[in-house]
Amino acid sequence: MTTRYKHLFFDLDHTLWDFDKNSEATLRSLYTEYDLPALGITDFDALFRSYNVHNDKLWARYRNGYIKREELRWKRMWLMLLDFKVADTTLAHELSTAYLEILPTQTLLIPAAKELLEHCRGRYDMHLITNGFETTQRLKLQYSGIARYFNHLITSEKSNSMKPHRDIFEYALTATGAQVADSIMIGDAVEIDILGAINAGWDSAYFNPVNAPHGHKPTYEVTHLSELMKVF
Repeated sequence: MTTRYKHLFFDLDHTLWDFDKNSEATLRSLYTEYDLPALGITDFDALFRSYNVHNDKLWARYRNGYIKREELRWKRMWLMLLDFKVADTTLAHELSTAYLEILPTQTLLIPAAKELLEHCRGRYDMHLITNGFETTQRLKLQYSGIARYFNHLITSEKSNSMKPHRDIFEYALTATGAQVADSIMIGDAVEIDILGAINAGWDSAYFNPVNAPHGHKPTYEVTHLSELMKVF
């Protein structure tokens, strides 16, 4: 299918790179390595749920400018441990460091992610816009084998802005030489990727695998990445 788009801008985590599964595998390895059951943490699933709750809340605070990067990184581990009555700041810092070393080396992608990228390769310029950290995101791309598909990686660090703020979308246009009219944002977070694109005047494709209800109007909405092959 021929479209008017020349530039496809993808989100990375949860859209192409399977953050949930990769994060679970990383935390599971740390659960064993640091012998957390010996501290009374005997339910890994409960631990992982706790981590996700605190990670999501702290990321929201980080996006809104209330906390700095380092606080986000270690405090999610500290709060997770506190949920199991383990008040160990040193362990929280150790887990944070180890987690950030292992996580980017994980390689699981969202189903059909690589097929979609291959389908679009050579017909569009493809880029990433991510709120993730520069070094971490580059490692994810390298280890998962998809770095070669992208011309530019636009991060919050590099642009000094974050989705859904308009500035990061304007930065992306300048960095890539793209125009609003020939660009589209593809992402899984309706309040971050899609609302950000809409507010910047861009078209958007919402990857909504669980059919979550929302009040926004993306240009396209799909439940599986393979559906985007019919769009592009």
